[in-house]
Amino acid sequence: DNLAIQTNILHAAYKTGVKRLLFLGSSCIYPKLAPQPMKEEHLLTSELEPTNRPYALAKIAGIEMCWAYNRQYKTQYLAVMPTNLYGTGDNYHPENSHVIPAMIRRFHEAKLSGAPSVALWGTGTPKREFLYSEDMADACVYLMNLPDDKFVPLLGQDRNDGLPPLMNIGVGHDLSIRELAETVKDVVGFEGTLEFDASKPDGTPRKLMDVGRLNAMGWTATTDMRSGLATAYRDFLSR
Repeated sequence: DNLAIQTNILHAAYKTGVKRLLFLGSSCIYPKLAPQPMKEEHLLTSELEPTNRPYALAKIAGIEMCWAYNRQYKTQYLAVMPTNLYGTGDNYHPENSHVIPAMIRRFHEAKLSGAPSVALWGTGTPKREFLYSEDMADACVYLMNLPDDKFVPLLGQDRNDGLPPLMNIGVGHDLSIRELAETVKDVVGFEGTLEFDASKPDGTPRKLMDVGRLNAMGWTATTDMRSGLATAYRDFLSR
């Protein structure tokens, strides 16, 4: 699906003379054991995480397509890779939601039922970075509004030096899944205990984005984790 969507949209953007285009991916494009924090130049330096590979390969193909069109046709297509996102309008489905909305739902339901504990997969030791969705949107608008003298050098139009037209978007720091669970538990108001099932997989040990390039250009995230989680929980309660 991603390959079909992006191939059609990128080529249609070229044919219709779109001035600037922002191509979205995710931190899943980086190697499973990439150096931490992950820099843009770490792309394609080692093997991908196997369960992410189909999606990651599609997104990497999109980055390469942006880069090729920028070089061949002088288009202005920039790829941005956000870290894990959360916020209002999230998917709280009990079986296929991501970690933060899944925790919000489980802790809320445990609070209502008076459950003594909540069981979570893995050891709780893997570390993850999370970006509030409104901050992500703000970063995208910021990049698209850059003047040409700052935007065009990001695009790789005149080079093939290994740095694609790629920009990380994140907060630049992470926390363990256990620390995340404790914070969500506190925000939701669940008073029971946490149990971690170490027989379940942990996944990639760490996925921290290096956002030094974006920060140096003048943009940083402004929403702290607790405030963002509180807003997300209010959103969940309003459904």
